[in-house]
Amino acid sequence: MTALLRRVALAFLLLLPIAPGAEAQQDPRPVVQGLYDVLLSTMKEASQLGFKGRYQRLDPAVRKAYDLPFMISIAVGPSWAQLNDGQKQKLTEAFARYSIAQYAGRFDGYSGERFEVGNVSDNRAGKMVDTKLVQGNGEPVQLNYQMHQAAGAWKIIDVFLSGTISQLAVNRAEFSGVIRRDGPDGLVALLERKAADFDK
Repeated sequence: MTALLRRVALAFLLLLPIAPGAEAQQDPRPVVQGLYDVLLSTMKEASQLGFKGRYQRLDPAVRKAYDLPFMISIAVGPSWAQLNDGQKQKLTEAFARYSIAQYAGRFDGYSGERFEVGNVSDNRAGKMVDTKLVQGNGEPVQLNYQMHQAAGAWKIIDVFLSGTISQLAVNRAEFSGVIRRDGPDGLVALLERKAADFDK
């Protein structure tokens, strides 16, 4: 499955438009660093904030850092073109709530972790930002962010865990099948259930 997801992720990158040369001079790392700053401060106050407090703290940071409408359109696949504006809006908002809930649910404490933002490399889709989550025991977890330009700003469109596992490919493998089988309302319901599961 991991090899398949890598191939799907590579296919996404090859299908995306080439980023204009003028944009290549801008540094996307502050976008990732800004997200990490909010995330780390939230982790340090995780117990006091609780899930709802963490969610509210992270909501604007996630929406600012990620191109959520683009991501859900890619995750849904070809079916996206057949949806009306209302359906697209509902799916985008459900995906946003699910994405924020993941952060609020998974980063629910602090044990000396730190985030390190490293090198930037160019690719067809835009730029890749290499980062590490260094755990309290010193064990690093590689997290690489695929970035592209949207409305003149750098936005995250994919996260690669351990440098290879594309979150966008994982989502597409699940979401495209759900929407074919259950329609857009079925996918909205799934995303809402997934988001609610983090608040348990």
